[in-house]
Amino acid sequence: MSDRIVVRGIRAYGRHGALAGEREMAQPFDLDVEIDLDLTEARKSDALADTLDYAKVHERVVAIVRDRSFGLLERLGEEIARALLDDPRVCRVGVTIAKPNLLSGATPSVSVWSER
Repeated sequence: MSDRIVVRGIRAYGRHGALAGEREMAQPFDLDVEIDLDLTEARKSDALADTLDYAKVHERVVAIVRDRSFGLLERLGEEIARALLDDPRVCRVGVTIAKPNLLSGATPSVSVWSER
């Protein structure tokens, strides 16, 4: 059985972009993560230890966006997905990254999925 934890609307600031100027100053990124895992134990136990702590997921995503720098959102998404896959309970991760303020009148985004 596969269940899903979703954390939407993560706002993080980082230095990512294909153009050098995009990496000179931190800019906002809006992220959603979808994490597929088996939550059978958590549904039975009602214990935080049997699931993923949303706050820790949020913290990890923000840290990667803040502390790393990539030319492409695709690469940033892969790093986030791989970090979340470090938890052996997680079998699949989807990351959507939007880059507001980049285009006048449009917000580009990239979605990547990685699995164990």
